[in-house]
Amino acid sequence: MQLRISEQDGVPIYLQIVNQVKLLVASGRLEPGEELPAIRGLAEQLMVNPNTVARAYRELENEGVVTKKRTTGTYISEGAPRLSRPECIRILTERIDALLAEARQMNVPTHEILDLVRQRDEMMNTPQPVTNHE
Repeated sequence: MQLRISEQDGVPIYLQIVNQVKLLVASGRLEPGEELPAIRGLAEQLMVNPNTVARAYRELENEGVVTKKRTTGTYISEGAPRLSRPECIRILTERIDALLAEARQMNVPTHEILDLVRQRDEMMNTPQPVTNHE
């Protein structure tokens, strides 16, 4: 599960986790019954406090997106609410607005932002080499 945390976007980190998991469910990249990473493991991956991940998981559980099983882990609920396409567009629009506001504050023109988005998209679609730590 690939999540990205930004300390600059003004959204609390636990909410960033909540929103990204919801989007992964809505897009079908996380399926019902699929296990989420353990709290400690995700916290280490994202370099955040485990309490932050625990709070995100509680929020997701309260919203019916995930189900906790005491001894085995946290799973995507069978009846996890799916986001409608308009709701996905609304969420992305909010993120784009925040990005454009920051870009204007930094005097970065829109065409450079679009170039950067294309570069990042290409990077994300390019398979990363496997590193051998032996």
